[in-house]
Parts: sequence; C-alpha cells; structure tokens
Amino acid sequence: MKKQYLYLIILAGFFLLPAAFENTAQAQTADTVRVPPMPTMQEIMKDWGPRDSTKVAAIWYGPNYDSFKMMPYTEEQNIWVSKLPPDKLEKIKQEWNRLRNAVYVCYPYALTASAVIDNISRQLQGVADKSARKAIIKSREQELKKKFGDPLSNLSVYQGKVLMKLIYRQTGADCYEIIKEYKGGLNARLYQTVAFFYGGSLKQDYDIRKNSFDRQIEDFVQEINATWYHNPYRVR
Repeated sequence: MKKQYLYLIILAGFFLLPAAFENTAQAQTADTVRVPPMPTMQEIMKDWGPRDSTKVAAIWYGPNYDSFKMMPYTEEQNIWVSKLPPDKLEKIKQEWNRLRNAVYVCYPYALTASAVIDNISRQLQGVADKSARKAIIKSREQELKKKFGDPLSNLSVYQGKVLMKLIYRQTGADCYEIIKEYKGGLNARLYQTVAFFYGGSLKQDYDIRKNSFDRQIEDFVQEINATWYHNPYRVR
C-alpha cells in the first residue's frame, strides 16, 4: 500500500497542464561559458610516465579558453562550526544529510518530469479530440511506468514529499491539481486521502521566500546544478 501510494503520487507529477509548464518561473537556461573540447584519453596519456598509474579524480579547467588542462580535483568534507551542544548539532547534521540525500535522489526525476511535460505539450498542440488527447497521454504513461515504476516504488514517504516539492518547482503546480485535471476530482480526493493516511499531502507547494524547508531544498538543487548539470568544467 505504501509503495502504491508513492507511485500514484509521483507518476501523476509527469502529467502537468501544458499551460502551467509554460508559465513556470523555474525554466533552466543554457550555459554560456566557453569551454574547449576535452582531449581524448590517448592525448592525455601521452605525457604520462611509466609509473603514472595512480587514478585520481580530475577536472577539465583553465582560467581562459586557451589554457585549459586536466587537473587533479577533490571535494573536502563539510566542516561544521556551531555553538550548539554536540547532541543537538548531531541531530541537525542528520536532518541535513537526510534532506540532501533525498534531493540528490529525487531531483533527476523532477527534471525528467519537466522534459516529458514539454514533450507532451508539443504533442497535444492542435489536438482537439478528447479521445486522441487521452491516447497520447496514456501512451506516455505506460512508457513511464515501464521505465520508472521500480525505482519510484522504492522511495520512502519522506523522499516522496521532497519529489512532489521538486515537481512543483519544475512545473508550477502541485500533484493534487495534476491528478484532478487528468484523473478527475474523485481520484484526486482518493489519493489525497491515502496520502493523509501516511502523514503526507498531495498539495505540496514550493516557496523559498516563506518556507525554510524549501530554502534548504533549493540550496541542494543549486549545489547539484553547480556540480553536475550546469558545470561546464565537469569531466563527463
């Protein structure tokens, strides 16, 4: 029952109103940093000595376009500076790590949701027949079930809450509105009741100005973007 609840909620996030998607203020922008092509491994290895066999993390970096080179790279662990007693600080660290892990797990699914929504929006343009529209949505729903059914069903209730917030961040609507639009008001109320039974709610909004929990999520999202999605220097 728990996995079913999470699956229905999260799957619903992939079917947002196209209009809501177009109006979202969270659209991603293309990176404009000029980065030269990274050399092949054969080109990199030509300067290695006979004993250069130790593998280390690396980053493709340079102060300007013509001086990029492969450099050793590592990230140090966070250092906590606080006046709190050790037991209280440890509790905060555990909460911080729990949320950070949930955002790292769920953010890629939210990005996938926004991409699918954009694709569905283009497919539905000019399609006025209700049956045809339902067929398009149904075909994508089956595709998503096959691709994401297993990993999404393994999310915890806490991770499901974070994912719903991230879906709102990417799309501008909560899962209750989405289910109501595509599955009807009765289904929306039913799923909301199930969510309430597990201590959750489909009506998860996202407001970094008023909600400290959302601000912390946003910090982790920006960390991920800077490290992975929007980092032109990362070695892929």
